[in-house]
Amino acid sequence: MESSERSPRVRRMKMLDRITSDPNICLGQPTIRGKRITVSFILKLLASDLSVREIVASYPELELEDIQQALNYASWAVSSEEFVTPRSA
Repeated sequence: MESSERSPRVRRMKMLDRITSDPNICLGQPTIRGKRITVSFILKLLASDLSVREIVASYPELELEDIQQALNYASWAVSSEEFVTPRSA
């Protein structure tokens, strides 16, 4: 394993590989796998007391890992750590 793969930034990026940002999708907001479902929408669903299972059942294009990564992204976004979402291909 290369030393760069052990760096915290590389590990964070791998943990958030489903979160992408594209200026042509949802005005560049962070989305789930380039779909038109934003991280902020997922957070609003969770804040309105929907469970992860209810969200995945309501939005079959989402997977449990998508919800987890949205939460992870949000935690990094509000921390003092710098994080830039990768652009979707």
